[in-house]
Amino acid sequence: MSAMSRLAFRMAALAVAAGAAAAAAVGPDYRQPPEALASQPGAARPFAEAPTNAAALPAHWWRLYHDPLLDRLVTQALAHNTDLRQAVANLERERAIEAEVAGAQRPTLGVSGGPSFGHVSGLSMLQKGYEPPSRFNYSAGASLSYQVDLFGQIRRSIEAAGANTDAAGAALDLVRVNVAAGTARAYAEACSTGLRLQIAEKSVALQQDALNVTERLQRAGRAGAIDANRARAQLEQLNAALPPLQAGRQGALYRLATLTGALPQDFPREVAGCTAPPRVAGMLPVGDGAALLRRRPDIRQAERSLAASTARIGVAAADLYPKVTLGLSASSAGPASDFGRKDTFGWSMGPLISWTLPNTGIAQARIAEAEASTRAALAKFDGTVLTALRETETALGTYARELDRRAALQASRDESAKVAAQARQLYQSGRTAYLDALDAERSLAASDAALAASEAQLADDQVVLFMALGGGWEPDDGTGLAANEAAPASTSVKVR
Repeated sequence: MSAMSRLAFRMAALAVAAGAAAAAAVGPDYRQPPEALASQPGAARPFAEAPTNAAALPAHWWRLYHDPLLDRLVTQALAHNTDLRQAVANLERERAIEAEVAGAQRPTLGVSGGPSFGHVSGLSMLQKGYEPPSRFNYSAGASLSYQVDLFGQIRRSIEAAGANTDAAGAALDLVRVNVAAGTARAYAEACSTGLRLQIAEKSVALQQDALNVTERLQRAGRAGAIDANRARAQLEQLNAALPPLQAGRQGALYRLATLTGALPQDFPREVAGCTAPPRVAGMLPVGDGAALLRRRPDIRQAERSLAASTARIGVAAADLYPKVTLGLSASSAGPASDFGRKDTFGWSMGPLISWTLPNTGIAQARIAEAEASTRAALAKFDGTVLTALRETETALGTYARELDRRAALQASRDESAKVAAQARQLYQSGRTAYLDALDAERSLAASDAALAASEAQLADDQVVLFMALGGGWEPDDGTGLAANEAAPASTSVKVR
């Protein structure tokens, strides 16, 4: 074996040994901290505001409404929403950064070379009357270098970049949740406001009838001017309630259009006439705390950011140790006429060791910075978990209380309907005045308006609850709702 071959073999053995040593990276290996709130058993308990025995939330919860128009709008929003497009671009950027960081694991190849024409200085020869001849020359070289990751700095950098990519993926899922919930919420608001507007217009019509009757009685001398003025004031007050409802419905339509990636004026015309707010009948599947912690994208995003911060401690700690780069270079230079001759070639192989001593203060400061960032990331992780649990409990409690309110309003409306029916019969039999029957009808209309407002609030509360549960980002597994509907019932909230 030649001397050159023996040297190459030794350098290759050194590279293998260094690569094996790189398996032990400095800095902490990431695991979800046991002191994190997400690791505590209490965070996985059933929700306090929900009954026991809850079913899992389906992946595409909006299909629970069984509304084809809503399904189409959500699908369109998930395909064209501008916030989603931005989140997708952010994820692609993080993947590119991860690929860039991973490139440090591969060897680097460099080549150089070029021709030239001229001669060496030959100053002493010129003084003796001799000028060196000008000629064509060439130079060419190639180098191969590989940084041995002895202390895992590259590996930790890849870990941090991978965690950042995962966090960007979770951020994309969070946008999907918000877009799906925002679309359903705007749709529900447009329909609920349409119903309230319809009832308000009915109240205006009834009050107009009351004013007409009062004016006829005034002309007949059976009612005073104060009665007519009071009736006109009530009519104008009811008329004043129409513009805010009209503006609210139009605003919901504009918001619905922009959520689906369309211009505001290109809102879906079929929603403009909707007067039936979507409602999920039966049991609302909400799952438990454990499922919430697994499903909420913002919790996953915070956890992945904690993992990235932990990996960056190792990146900073590796600066305390030397860096070793293995290099192999070959070159050839000389007159063009000598190209290919053995004496024009040269090569070298060896390690390059770099180490900054004794100034380690900068590295220690970077380690302290990374450790502080990790503590902040853990605090943010805990805060995200607490926020998720609070939002869900609050949404469950608000929804349950609104169910109770709606039940009371429904009972009141039923009684008003009985009174209106009895007053109508008495008027038709001539046993009461028309104004008495009209007052009963107006009371029924007021009860309808209060019930419609509660229906609108319930529709909004349902969407807020689904959004707090963090569903809607999961890919379609092809089973649709069948798998969820077939599942045994567990923690649920019932619509009465």
